[in-house]
Amino acid sequence: MDKNPKRIIVTGASRGIGLELVKILSGNGHEILALSRNTSGMEKLTASGTNLHLLQTEITQKDGLDEVAGFVDRNWGTFDVLIHNAGALLHKPFDQTTTDDFIKIYQVNVFAVAALTRRLLPYTASGAHVLAISSMGGIQGSVKFAGLSAYSSSKGALITLMELLAEEYKDKGISFNTLALGAVQTEMLKEAFPDYQAPVTAAEMGQYIADFSLNGNKFYNGKVLQVSNSTP
Repeated sequence: MDKNPKRIIVTGASRGIGLELVKILSGNGHEILALSRNTSGMEKLTASGTNLHLLQTEITQKDGLDEVAGFVDRNWGTFDVLIHNAGALLHKPFDQTTTDDFIKIYQVNVFAVAALTRRLLPYTASGAHVLAISSMGGIQGSVKFAGLSAYSSSKGALITLMELLAEEYKDKGISFNTLALGAVQTEMLKEAFPDYQAPVTAAEMGQYIADFSLNGNKFYNGKVLQVSNSTP
């Protein structure tokens, strides 16, 4: 158990890496607000203790953002860590990818991240760490998967957004960093690439991200770290 428990918000917490993050961080005694459109995957975790709070909400909508801010305002006052883990993936040839497809992917991967961060700024403690989960596909010069024009470009935009926020809020003591992940064996990856076997499990990556979320801002701000043992 951590001797200095933090108040941590995790988005996209119902499956994959997000679910593993919730398990690890709540298991170590941190106070967790787990956000997801669908909480069915998390309900079995409620027996682990009163330090885990589940909120089924849509953070791409104003009402959902208000729900999150309302919880923090009523119950915590401030928070220490925000992990932007929620993401949407589209695997489709570029000539079939519509403007609406791009908007839907950017809505989750970029716009919701900006909106939630902005909505929670009044509750962000000095010394807090805002961590975004991006992809190696968003790194300039990296080998790309074909068919991910909307997804990978949105992940590149996410990286730049975090760099900008780090500069804008450095005087307030808030750190913003990004982890650009290589392939991780999750439900989302399997849905997009059924035959692909990633070299890292969701649980393994969840442990790495959990550790970085708690300690990375001691050493980094406005940085993107590539977390991949493969190409891409």
